[in-house]
Amino acid sequence: MNAIPMKKQASARHLLGVAALIAVSGVQAASGDSMFSISGFGTVGLVATDTDDAEYVVYGQRSGGRKQASAEVDSKLAVQLGVKFTSMFSATVQALSKQNGDGNFKPRAEWAFLKAQVTPDLAIRVGRVGAPLFAVSDFRDVSFANTWLRPPQDVYGQVPISHIDGADLSYQSSFGDTTLTVQLVGGKSKEVVGGTDVEATDFRGVNATVELGNGMTLRVGHVEAKLTVKSASLAGLVGLLRQLPFASVGNEIDPTRKDSSFSGVGLAYDEGNWLVNAEYTKRKTDSIIPSTTGWFLTVGHRLGKFTPYATLSELKRDDTNVNNAIPPGVAIPGVTADLRALVEGTVNSQRTDQKTTALGLRWDLMPSVAMKAQWERVKPNGTGLFVARTPGWGNERVNVLSLSVDFVF
Repeated sequence: MNAIPMKKQASARHLLGVAALIAVSGVQAASGDSMFSISGFGTVGLVATDTDDAEYVVYGQRSGGRKQASAEVDSKLAVQLGVKFTSMFSATVQALSKQNGDGNFKPRAEWAFLKAQVTPDLAIRVGRVGAPLFAVSDFRDVSFANTWLRPPQDVYGQVPISHIDGADLSYQSSFGDTTLTVQLVGGKSKEVVGGTDVEATDFRGVNATVELGNGMTLRVGHVEAKLTVKSASLAGLVGLLRQLPFASVGNEIDPTRKDSSFSGVGLAYDEGNWLVNAEYTKRKTDSIIPSTTGWFLTVGHRLGKFTPYATLSELKRDDTNVNNAIPPGVAIPGVTADLRALVEGTVNSQRTDQKTTALGLRWDLMPSVAMKAQWERVKPNGTGLFVARTPGWGNERVNVLSLSVDFVF
């Protein structure tokens, strides 16, 4: 067996730190009935591919799987503490350790909010809450709660933001076998994506879910924000273009407080032994971050404790949002021999188009433990969502094999 690299040893220490916190919390919770509640979840996973020319990641991570298997892509550990002050007021804090955009496993507060259950139908949360971007936004990190080994990245990789600092309001009403939930949310968010700081300010959105009595759930959501990407290289290019007769190109590239939106429609069917999940999403921005469309379809069938499933998905660039009007051959001494080519390369570096076919198997080993195996065949158009690419790599099919053990407590 190969020795664990120092980087992975450090990551393991972070996970063990969270495990110690969970153990202490469990002792406290076991001391008797109280206003406190403890729960948690985790995943131990391995990912390997058939190439050493690029690494497979959950979008936003800095390192992942290649021919040598990685435990950093899917492994995570979380503990959640709930405090019920009165029948109306409560609080929740969730600490989560997983590979972040800085490439480490430093635990952070994923949730940290106060909740007021104003009426049986109306609730208000203030603090750090989940960002309602996808059908499974609130539990996409709880792998045990999902059929897939991980949510399809062709959809969920479009927006790596998972929480916001602000507030939300939820109203729920039932009509016979039908339940309608409407959520309004507002605030701001900061995230590190592949080592780059990303901010979403003036975040506001609406999310509506209808649960029908026949096992069908429909969901529609829309959010808007001012998007800022704090990239020194982009800032340098924008500043250069603004000093030349190409300021309009620089303004289009500039990712500073630019309008952005994300919309999605989701469907879930879970009745008897059959399950179906599907989402269709649109990302739009006014900067070099491209506008995209993502979709996936998953079909599964339960056979006792086993659930085989298949997924098709695609991520497509709709618009670069940059009109490169620079003539060919414009040289900037000491910078580039062809400014147009430099801009074109920068724009294309943001392209993440790819298609994925996946087959998986979930085994419910115990009531709180599931084992999963998943094979994916990813066909990027360009470099897709892969990182750590060798120069010139792209447009190559990659086979990805993932194994995981998911648990809740």
